[in-house]
Amino acid sequence: MSAAAEQANFPTMIIPRGTEIRVNHQGQLSIKTPGNLVIQNSGNYSEIESTNGSIRIEENVTVEAVSIRAGQACFIQGTLTAWKVHAKRITLEDRARAFIMLQESEQLEMSKSARLVGNFANEKELFFMMGKFSPQLKELPGSVDVSSQPAIDAHSTRSIPQTPPQEGEHLRMAQSLLEREIGRSDLAPNEAEALRELLYALRERNLARVGSIYRDAFSELKAPSEALKQAFEHLDRAFART
Repeated sequence: MSAAAEQANFPTMIIPRGTEIRVNHQGQLSIKTPGNLVIQNSGNYSEIESTNGSIRIEENVTVEAVSIRAGQACFIQGTLTAWKVHAKRITLEDRARAFIMLQESEQLEMSKSARLVGNFANEKELFFMMGKFSPQLKELPGSVDVSSQPAIDAHSTRSIPQTPPQEGEHLRMAQSLLEREIGRSDLAPNEAEALRELLYALRERNLARVGSIYRDAFSELKAPSEALKQAFEHLDRAFART
């Protein structure tokens, strides 16, 4: 068989202009593309984003992600485990499985054979529910594996008592502001990367890392927005005792 014939047996991968692909310090892949994105291989991701198009997770594919963001729709045929999914429409097709803690969508469609677990509308609902049932959470067996959900573990009952309420509120406010500002188009690549690293640490509640990098991250910003200035102030207050 000729070399040309051999090459013809393999699919062609096209990376459109404007696509960003990164790997964070945990080895998780982050993909941001302007158009539609089809995921055909299982994997563990940090962020998956289609700025203007839709995202499709195909059948028999298992995806774990901290955040999924689609300008249009997110179609799920396989299995998705995610902390947050934001799309105009989220569709679970036949036999799809989705474990989504926070879902932000105008429309949610599910086939009769699909299954959805989670589905909180915002973090306040989640924190309220976890606080209301904290005794039950403490009684969960130690063998429960939550390693695939770093953000859930970050808010587990083991970490809550270690963070004073006022400090915790500053951390949550800083994370919320960064979540909103991280997608700004006027951020330079080095500015966006510094803020992403800080946001990852906040999601994981890795307080030691947050405390060591947040000042350097904000020093990268040439013209921070008011929201980013507020995020810095919240972190400064949270770590004022250190």
